[in-house]
Amino acid sequence: MSPDLPQLAALEALIDEGQPLLQTQVVGQVQAGRHRLPIHALTLGNPDPEVPAVGFFGGVHGLERIGADVVIAFLGSLVKRLAWDSVLHAQLQKVRLVFMPLVNPGGLLLGTRANPRGVDLMRNAPMEAVEKVPFLIGGQRISRGLPWFRGEAGAPMEIESRALCAFVEAELLSRRFSLAVDCHSGFGTQDRIWFPYAHTATPIRHLPEIHALKTIFEQTHNHHVYLFEPQSRQYLTHGDIWDYLYRKAEQARDRVFLPLTLEMGSWMWIKKNPRQMFTRLGIFNPILDHRHHRVMRRHIALLDFLARAASSHLRWLPSSDDDLARHRDAAISRWYREKPR
Repeated sequence: MSPDLPQLAALEALIDEGQPLLQTQVVGQVQAGRHRLPIHALTLGNPDPEVPAVGFFGGVHGLERIGADVVIAFLGSLVKRLAWDSVLHAQLQKVRLVFMPLVNPGGLLLGTRANPRGVDLMRNAPMEAVEKVPFLIGGQRISRGLPWFRGEAGAPMEIESRALCAFVEAELLSRRFSLAVDCHSGFGTQDRIWFPYAHTATPIRHLPEIHALKTIFEQTHNHHVYLFEPQSRQYLTHGDIWDYLYRKAEQARDRVFLPLTLEMGSWMWIKKNPRQMFTRLGIFNPILDHRHHRVMRRHIALLDFLARAASSHLRWLPSSDDDLARHRDAAISRWYREKPR
């Protein structure tokens, strides 16, 4: 019996349509009720380890279906363009694009934030916060029945978390430059782009590079709606998987890995349609079709920008000591002078 999961059906249709240029592998399988679901990982573009790469991730939290929808919509636009767009083909010679649109297919099927075993995948990495975290939301080991459960102490990471980490290490951390964007929705009245850290308010080593990326985005999208900020300005957590992967990447001093999280502000949709607050999915996703389409249009442009920025990273990355210092000073002044909320 096939599961009633539209995102999985849409993704598998794109896999068939995109071959042979779009490559796929099943990097894990999870049990959700009577269904055994695949975790698909896809690659497109130049496999040469010397070219930069971008990773696009969605569906980490099963309730936040809009994140998976955005990644699948972007992948779908690329697959359609493969038939006619010579500029895209030229770009794919200079960059590697990798996708894991449904990191937590079991959670999407069941309509839960956590995976089918009750574990929040964004609290599941072996990372301990070095400063105080908020109760529960910062990650807890009290019970699987409560939200933000990290998993049992000392237990290995969940299948989904291990698959994500292995894919990122193989396709992104192996390169001299890579970006990642993980698409979520959450409470808020503004779309935010977060960067590490989540386990501490200390600035990351690649703060100048993050500020340079923000700068070129604002120069080319001067009417954008996003708030760039370190996640630590909102709250700190244990077990953040992107902190964990960033710290791994940081061990290679000659490589740059910039993981971002797109946090779409779901209060904007609720404010325009308050009735959806009384549905489980409506708290985290736009329900009306025209708002769903508007979200797709807005965020696909961001994902396309990241692909272009990666393929041209040598033109904007700060390289001299003066440029690094200038961007770092500007970033410290912007994000770290005030006490985090």
